[in-house]
Amino acid sequence: MNCEFYINLLRGMVGIPSPSCKEDGVSARISSALDELGVRHEILRGNIVAINEGWDASKPTLALDAHIDTVAPNNGYTRDPYDSGDDQAIVYGLGSNDDGGSVVSMIAAFRHFYKEQIPINLMLVLTVEEEISGPNGAEWLYGGNGPFGKGKPYPMPDWVIVGEPTKMCAATSERGLLVLDGLAEGVSAHAARGGGENALYKALEDITALRNYNFDRVSPKMGKVHLNVTQIQAGTAHNVIPDRCSFVVDIRPTELYTCEEIVEELQVICKSKLTPRNLSHRSSATRDGSPLMKTVEALDIPAFTSPTTSNWMVIGCDAIKMGPGDSERSHRADEYITHSEIEGAVDTYIDFIRTFYGNSLE
Repeated sequence: MNCEFYINLLRGMVGIPSPSCKEDGVSARISSALDELGVRHEILRGNIVAINEGWDASKPTLALDAHIDTVAPNNGYTRDPYDSGDDQAIVYGLGSNDDGGSVVSMIAAFRHFYKEQIPINLMLVLTVEEEISGPNGAEWLYGGNGPFGKGKPYPMPDWVIVGEPTKMCAATSERGLLVLDGLAEGVSAHAARGGGENALYKALEDITALRNYNFDRVSPKMGKVHLNVTQIQAGTAHNVIPDRCSFVVDIRPTELYTCEEIVEELQVICKSKLTPRNLSHRSSATRDGSPLMKTVEALDIPAFTSPTTSNWMVIGCDAIKMGPGDSERSHRADEYITHSEIEGAVDTYIDFIRTFYGNSLE
């Protein structure tokens, strides 16, 4: 397929700052491109949703899902993060790899099948607020109060391909995300006189316990639960014993633990109060016997477990994660994606969809 239109769209997207919660400009740019392609769509809280022209309520639905927001540019950029450059083989800039490559490749694949009569429905879902797991993106769309589901404007998908930079390998499982805010409390006193109860020391004891803790259940797919303490804050002055110390724990669960179970286990070994920020960001895995898995195998696509989270963690149906680009480039300075990666992704998505709808009807 000639991907010039889609690569130019990506260049236009890069030029529009689109941090989470400020995606209106890039959403409008994509909407304009879909209008040019003759694809009917709707913008809902900044998210873009479209269904194929021959949509039939009696058929199951496969959704192509990618996100249009970005993180903020970091200080390491050596070039303008909003300038895609003039290289004829590479698109530079913030969001080019994560997740613009998936966005434009999925638009191209969706447009390819848009008017074609196929035995499944095809749906395009481009979301906001993915980078912050915000309430107006996938969480709302796929949740009970969103527009997907029985009696709603759009069907709840039966399957989803989540577009993220995976080198077009298929993530068939994905770790969840659990963030805990720890709070140790003590009694303040003058540092010169001693006394009091140092909350920082209490926190350090708990941090040591967390660092050395091993969860009993080891996933055959993902291995052990990953846990890291990533932030700590205490004290108001050099001569005051701190009476409060806060710290943050980043945990990446496997499918063998619920977030609630992890919180309960860790609270037993900690004196500090552990408060979860969110309990819904679960681990995900492609269903055994899934037509998605059959298609991955039929096309000999390498499969792996992803260490990073995505919209998948709030999608309730069967899914995989697969997209152009490399996760190693995400959230790093001088982000880029190549034309060949996008062109290859479009072809792979088209082949995947064709093969998939045969497997889905078996």
